[in-house]
Amino acid sequence: MFVKGLLVALSLLLFAHCSTKKKSVIQSVTGTVTATPGEVWLSHEHILVDFIGADSIDPKKWDHDSVINTISPYLEEVKDQNVKYFVDATPAYLGRDVLLLEKIAKKAGLTIITNTGFYGATNNKYIPAFAFDKTAEELAEIWINEYKNGIEGTTVKPGFIKISVDATDTLDAMDQKLVKAAAITHLQTGLTIASHTGDAKALWPQLKILKEMNVSPQAFIWIHAQSEKDNNNYLLAAKEDCWISFDGLGWDLEKHIEKILFAKEHKMLNRILISHDAGWYDPQKQTQAIKPYANIFKQLYPILISKGFTKEELDLLISDNPARAFSINIRKL
Repeated sequence: MFVKGLLVALSLLLFAHCSTKKKSVIQSVTGTVTATPGEVWLSHEHILVDFIGADSIDPKKWDHDSVINTISPYLEEVKDQNVKYFVDATPAYLGRDVLLLEKIAKKAGLTIITNTGFYGATNNKYIPAFAFDKTAEELAEIWINEYKNGIEGTTVKPGFIKISVDATDTLDAMDQKLVKAAAITHLQTGLTIASHTGDAKALWPQLKILKEMNVSPQAFIWIHAQSEKDNNNYLLAAKEDCWISFDGLGWDLEKHIEKILFAKEHKMLNRILISHDAGWYDPQKQTQAIKPYANIFKQLYPILISKGFTKEELDLLISDNPARAFSINIRKL
């Protein structure tokens, strides 16, 4: 009787442990939530982007009601596809507006995730002037404060770190500083680092810096990995254990199909994220041309299913992987 009771207790403990492993703590613009398997994600999208530059950007130049009225029909479309999590990848000084995102999240019934960090690509056009004189530690202090206390005096907190680098095999001083600041921030907060990278040549120096700072590549998302021309670099990145994001499905379906099929053939679907990089409201344009957030469900899914993808494999790409990727969890080497 004692042995039977012990076995039951051990089984319950094992079940509880497995159940806990399946859940991920996520920071959204409306608070902390727990993601569970089967919930649908869009892991790289945009509500609003303003390319005017860090020296000129001004959130007062766009009207929240106008943005909400323009973007709402496209968000309703993804709600029809059971999307629950919407990762807004617009960084600070490129149009990040957390109060706008909070309003949209409440109106649309979506769990929207925003970010901290700075965007170094395009020769630092979107880096604020004060950042050039700060150390990596000082930048990290700003980002950590946003996570602990809220962004720009609000109660909205970031759910990941968004940085970017120029697509070169040798990172310039600012790009190196951004990666180091992101590593420091991750070790203090557990926020995942998502880096606009493009070609793989810019991936390796970032991973090198992270490993030197004792951060596991599991905490890193290689954004715009679909730009890489040599598929063998995906195999190398998967061995490093970073996340590989094919996130241009709003723009180029065929390229993504070929790369997703490659990932399946080489048994690395468990490292792949997919999204559209779609939207967005542009305050610099009088006429908006929004790209929809639904190509994955309406165009990609039927093609992948015709090529033998199972429901479990689709769930891996759109539910399980992003929940793990964006889980708040310090990942050290």
